[in-house]
Amino acid sequence: MIAIIKYNGGNVNSVQNALERLGANSIITDNFELIKNADKVIFPGVGEASSTMKILKKKGLDQLIPTLKQPVLGICLGMQLMCKNNEEGNTVGMEIFDINVKKFPAKEIVPHMGWNTISNFKSPVLSGVEEKSDVYFVHSFYCELSENTTSVCDYILPFSASLQKDNFYAMQFHPEKSGRIGSQLLNNFLKL
Repeated sequence: MIAIIKYNGGNVNSVQNALERLGANSIITDNFELIKNADKVIFPGVGEASSTMKILKKKGLDQLIPTLKQPVLGICLGMQLMCKNNEEGNTVGMEIFDINVKKFPAKEIVPHMGWNTISNFKSPVLSGVEEKSDVYFVHSFYCELSENTTSVCDYILPFSASLQKDNFYAMQFHPEKSGRIGSQLLNNFLKL
């Protein structure tokens, strides 16, 4: 069973629908026992960092998520909240990744929205996906490059399109909205 973390954030139903298309059973939940005992956990997110972190703290999920031992996938805001801190609302994250989340400089159109290319793959979640594939992004803040970067995208500047540390995986883009490539990435995560 896949647990999709429920915290009043957007996009959980899209993620569940994408998993159903892959034949995976999932449950949207904030129940600690269900999350701890799930085979895999997905932490999706659409929203604002500081208000989302307040909800996570109220539910105690900010303490639970970093202790999980099974494969965990953070998506978009989920990825950013797994980092050290976020300039959006001056938010302290869960510090799974020792990475800062910064606002894109406003030289170009922000948010970064639409299809863009990812490259420099370094993760089993990206296996079988062609280098320089296009995936779907919607974000105004980005994760810096680091030793945990497993793919890179370039919009205004190079940033981490995906991350991995131990059993924690994360994607800035939305695999559930990235067509065939996104389905392959989710399927790779399910096979971990």
